[in-house]
Amino acid sequence: MTVLVERLAVIGVGLIGGSFALALKETGAVDFVIGCGRTEDNLRDALAMGIIDDATTDPVEAAEGADVIMLSVPMRAMAPLAKQIAHVLKHGAIITDAGSAKEVVLGELFAWLPSHAHVVAGHPIAGSEKTGAAAAAPDLFKGRRTILISDERTDHEALELVKKLWEAVGCKVEIMEAGRHDLVLGAVSHLPHMVAYALVDALLNWDNDLPMLRFSAGGLRDFTRIAASSPEMWRDICLDNQHVIVEAIDRFIEVLQSLRSEIDKGDGEELSERFSRCRKVRKRIEREDKA
Repeated sequence: MTVLVERLAVIGVGLIGGSFALALKETGAVDFVIGCGRTEDNLRDALAMGIIDDATTDPVEAAEGADVIMLSVPMRAMAPLAKQIAHVLKHGAIITDAGSAKEVVLGELFAWLPSHAHVVAGHPIAGSEKTGAAAAAPDLFKGRRTILISDERTDHEALELVKKLWEAVGCKVEIMEAGRHDLVLGAVSHLPHMVAYALVDALLNWDNDLPMLRFSAGGLRDFTRIAASSPEMWRDICLDNQHVIVEAIDRFIEVLQSLRSEIDKGDGEELSERFSRCRKVRKRIEREDKA
């Protein structure tokens, strides 16, 4: 593949940032990658795995001279990072990210970054509960979707380059407005995480009265897998997509109360209809995921 980016800086060489860099290196889409992170042990792992070509714990050093800077850090860390690196960004540098909420962060990035740099916010719909460079995989994004954000502030040449980078790692790219992104992901990603966290917390409190978690089987483990995700990351998602997540939780509570009522009344017919409907939706999700 033709080199798309001469120098890529990845600030936050974990599962997402590390996989992005590793996949781009394997396809030949980038020439040189410098990784930046807080812990030297993680950076050593990234160097040993060939994810990055050089490492630093200084974001300014990483960003200086970079053509594209990927911010793969908790969302509340992005604005301070933008402020920190703004003075060293080369003309035409592109700052992108992989955060799960867009509207708040995008406004902060545009506020802090100079006009000669371009912001292309992104969100790959991929990942796992694992963290760190050691979890990086070059095929993480293959067949997955990445959403890129476009509005009146977006530079379209920069958007096209970032689109090509995500396509190079195997993603199907969709362009979306920030508010629409936050609404969609609030429903299909953020709400499931909140439900998983709430279920674990409820069972933990119950376990104090009657030890039961040791009897959990595959169903509970499968359902609560995402509760092992980064607490810092999900705290920031809740803060940045607060109103959408609250609305999603309210909608879920309404459905849960309806389900409770059917169980309480012993309404077998309604329960069967609900479970059958949900089973069909689950099968549809599985088919679309395979496609």
